[in-house]
Amino acid sequence: MELDPRQYEHIANNDNDVRNIVLSYLVHNCFKETAESFISCTGMKLPADYPVDMDKRKPIVHFALEGNALKAIELTEQLAHNLLEENKGLHFDLLSLHFVQLVCSRKCTEALEFAQTKLTPFGKVHKYVEKLEDFMTLLAYEEPEKSPMFHLLSLDYRQHVADNLNRAILAHANLPSYSAMERLIQQTTVVRQYLHQELGKANNGTYCVYIRSFGVIFWSRVQYNL
Repeated sequence: MELDPRQYEHIANNDNDVRNIVLSYLVHNCFKETAESFISCTGMKLPADYPVDMDKRKPIVHFALEGNALKAIELTEQLAHNLLEENKGLHFDLLSLHFVQLVCSRKCTEALEFAQTKLTPFGKVHKYVEKLEDFMTLLAYEEPEKSPMFHLLSLDYRQHVADNLNRAILAHANLPSYSAMERLIQQTTVVRQYLHQELGKANNGTYCVYIRSFGVIFWSRVQYNL
């Protein structure tokens, strides 16, 4: 569903609201230098809830993305005590990154030993059994990159785990686990999906939708003919 920009370009948005959305994204993703430059260039006042833990979160996310999961786990336990103990699924995913790193380094014996001592205990819980099987499949291939589970070796998988870790750390500190920009996109997507569904129920007509999200007003007027 593509809308003509002329249908909404006259709707005014508060510049401060837009800036706050951009800043929340930068802070959420630990872009500290960029966030500080953005604040300086726009003349914004430092928000009262401006997180002070970005310097601590950033290396944790970085190590997870690199596949250095053991270091990410160590730093996470220092910053958010008991987080991984309370979030077993996230702990498993981080340990799996180290297992994958060993597999990619062709340290199969070490990878097997690590799996037996660190990953296998998760198999006592049913929801981890299939995940364990997927990771152990990698050991059956001389070239794990060509195995059916090759996606577990990808940057996308590491990014997924790193993002979940970042959100969990934020939630542990009673901070929003998603940035305002992410929430805005999620809400807009839901509205678009709803409109598509409604378009399929009628023959023709017009919808007017007002969305106020994080202080920003979005307006859509959708005309359709089926």
